[in-house]
Amino acid sequence: MFPAGVNTWVWVSPLTDDDLARLVPQVAAWGFDVIELPVERPGDWDPHLAADLLARHGLAASVVLVMPPGRELVAASAETVRETQDYLRHCVDVAVTVGSPVIGGPAYASVGRTWRMSAGERRGAYAELRRNLLPVAGYARERGVWIAVEPLNRYETSLINTVEQALDALPEECDLALDVYHLNIEEKNPALAVRAAAGRVAHVQVCGTDRGTPGADLFDWPAFTQALSAIGYAGPLVIESFTAHNQTIATAASIWRPLAPSQDALATEGLAFLKSL
Repeated sequence: MFPAGVNTWVWVSPLTDDDLARLVPQVAAWGFDVIELPVERPGDWDPHLAADLLARHGLAASVVLVMPPGRELVAASAETVRETQDYLRHCVDVAVTVGSPVIGGPAYASVGRTWRMSAGERRGAYAELRRNLLPVAGYARERGVWIAVEPLNRYETSLINTVEQALDALPEECDLALDVYHLNIEEKNPALAVRAAAGRVAHVQVCGTDRGTPGADLFDWPAFTQALSAIGYAGPLVIESFTAHNQTIATAASIWRPLAPSQDALATEGLAFLKSL
């Protein structure tokens, strides 16, 4: 059975020290193995305090990077690229402190940024991405952390939507973060896409196909988890969903209605389903 995790975005955004003090004991008591910590802005929460709290409650951590407007590694000014690289290095430092083996997310362009590209322009964008990711990937590898780059659906990016594109775009020093929500939109067969990424999958996020509770949908979960097992993935399955009660995150993630009876129910029912797999 894969370790089970949950992202704090299920309840709050941005994350704070007070939120962590409330959520960590509850997440641990429910039986999760991992809590996922978004770094929206450096300084929102203290990684050292978080590490102590996690240790007291026996929880592991995963760290996710966040790409709002202004964080770009392609088709941007040199200053913007440098600032984005510095932010990603900060995420690596946070991961080291809390003990996360990865930083995961769309480490290429801001979420929601889309533009049309010819085949040649796409090749150029991928070459630029590789150049700009390599220094950060080297920094991460020196500290025992992997950058796991996440393909997003067509409405959130035009750069990397599929596993095939990610494998084409990324340097070998980077791995993939796979998210069921995006796979279900962009891949003709999510299980086959997982198998195509053998040896490169470093992190997996899960939710229902409506971005709600995993398992309360028609997604082929057995085929998906069998594919993960077949490629030797042994990391966590982390529930990533969002609350409709926070205006900023609800708008960013297009969450216009509650996705479960409560956010606690989304987490606990999702956990029970993941354990049943």
